[in-house]
Amino acid sequence: MPDTSVTFQNHHGDTLAATLSLPQGPVLSTALIAHCFTCSKDLRALRRISARLSAMGFAVLRFDFTGLGQSGGAFGEAGLGRDVKDIEAAAAYLATQDLPPALLIGHSLGGAAALRAAGQIDGLRAVATIGAPFDPAHVLGHITGADEIDGQDDNSPRAPSDGAEVDIGGRPFHIRRSFIDEMRQGDDPAAPIADLHRALLVLHAPRDATVGIDNAAQIFMAAKHPKSFVTLDGADHLLTRPEDAEYAAEVIATWAGKYIDLAPPAPPRGAPEGIVRVSEADPDGFLQDVQNGPHHHFLADEPVAYGGTNRGPSPYGLLGAGLGACTSMTIRMYARRKGWPLTHVSVDVSHDKVHGQDSALGQTGKIDSFRRLIRLEGDLTASQRAKLLEIADKCPVHRTLERASQVETELA
Repeated sequence: MPDTSVTFQNHHGDTLAATLSLPQGPVLSTALIAHCFTCSKDLRALRRISARLSAMGFAVLRFDFTGLGQSGGAFGEAGLGRDVKDIEAAAAYLATQDLPPALLIGHSLGGAAALRAAGQIDGLRAVATIGAPFDPAHVLGHITGADEIDGQDDNSPRAPSDGAEVDIGGRPFHIRRSFIDEMRQGDDPAAPIADLHRALLVLHAPRDATVGIDNAAQIFMAAKHPKSFVTLDGADHLLTRPEDAEYAAEVIATWAGKYIDLAPPAPPRGAPEGIVRVSEADPDGFLQDVQNGPHHHFLADEPVAYGGTNRGPSPYGLLGAGLGACTSMTIRMYARRKGWPLTHVSVDVSHDKVHGQDSALGQTGKIDSFRRLIRLEGDLTASQRAKLLEIADKCPVHRTLERASQVETELA
């Protein structure tokens, strides 16, 4: 289902903009995502995490904090407390839609806000942070001019109470003195983490140049079990590389399943056994999310030479995988039934286009050719090996590929 733009009111009456992503099938749970300091809900990494969770059966809400992105209100009037209230308002909105969040994800300062808001959200089961600072005051080190606003710089006069223009990551923002004061005079950052009473996942990159890895250690040590830590290796703070965002999405989705019941409702009478759903993961390339029922997820892609990112098998690679897997399983079932000493099976599959006259089918034009190289290990006789080779041709996928198939297509 396409993403839907929605709005809701925060505690100050400002209208906040959000994107709600619903799964194609039944909603199994709900996740809420809070973005990083001065970012927006449309950060590519957060879109990727949202898509992965949606494919898993989550409804996902990403929203813009007050005064950022497409949300109303004035950024810089209040510090972390305003962000915490915005998260609570987002959770309350989801509850009115019968989608109370069970998973809360916060990136960078959004992670610090998530750790403080979690205790106020009924029914929340798990919290995940990505590159989050332990102490929210950490963010002041990235604001050029912060010392001038609150008078910490002895060489400049104290700024008026309405604040001043500052530079954050090369972008101009108006920051009030109240924003700086709240960040500097916050409560003990360890207290809300210790009182979380939710499962916690801490993701952080060791070489994060914006929020150092020591912050992850402090968050992890302050938290009580259940808690988990996963390193993001060479990722940067914003997870700008697609493979880093994909890895974070996979980890969060897999981890969340341990603490959130994602069992789907019973299918209606007469429904097919399962559906393979394929959806774009990256509209700028060819990467695809492949969801086989509620429990199995993998990627499909094209090689770099064909405009892809090579992060999954090609469509023909997946077709070859089906043939190879079916061949191996069929051989194993027959050998097991016969009690033969087969210890291991492997099948190499390659695909090519050949001229019809070169095949035994006698067709004209180009046809698909699949080649299998089967390895059988174990103390098998020559006749047993020959029989297992014969059995390979009886695998159901082999038979499907050899005969004409029918594909029916309709527009949803």
